[in-house]
Amino acid sequence: MSTRSSRLPAAPGRPRSDAARNRARLLQAAGEAFATAGFDVPMAAIARRAGVGMATLYRHFPTREQLVTEVFADRFQACAAVADEAFADDDPWRGFCTLVTKVSAMQAADRGFTAAFLTAYPDAVDHEQARARAEDGFVRLIDRAVAAGALRPDFAVADLMLLLVANDAVIAAAPAGQAPAASRRLVAYLLQSFAAGHTRPLPPPPRLRLHHVHQPRTGRSG
Repeated sequence: MSTRSSRLPAAPGRPRSDAARNRARLLQAAGEAFATAGFDVPMAAIARRAGVGMATLYRHFPTREQLVTEVFADRFQACAAVADEAFADDDPWRGFCTLVTKVSAMQAADRGFTAAFLTAYPDAVDHEQARARAEDGFVRLIDRAVAAGALRPDFAVADLMLLLVANDAVIAAAPAGQAPAASRRLVAYLLQSFAAGHTRPLPPPPRLRLHHVHQPRTGRSG
């Protein structure tokens, strides 16, 4: 038998199978890295964690934007679903508190969530649609709770952005294992201050929306 004829062709499914495994390992590694170390983990660190080379990482995810939006796709949709669930509650104040509590808990569970959710990625259509759906839900909940006389009348969507940023800072600064408790304490304080009642006037709210808080790191940096 000739050398040429003795070389069996590779199984047709093997390259695709290897590629799928590498992609899954990269997504898992990136998700774990973002959750524990935050949003700006270097791409090289993610590749090492997944046990692949940088060339493999960039073959699957040419930019950080593509990796981030894929890793957080389910969580973006979950956040939008929380807003829908909260709006379905017959009690406007309870619905508003449900939204704030659950989104804050998502932040505490995953350190990368805040930056990923608040960063605008115009080219990531699904991501932007989920963000727009979530923000629309925030606005509807705020308007409904104010109209019901449960939420202070000067509350603005920018105040919710301030809460998310403040909660993220508390989570980052909390000692190991204490982030969820610190987050819950902060949110409880803030919810009491948001309730309608004997309140003093506040300074005007800043012009903050979801996409104003974080600027994306694009390209292959890191």
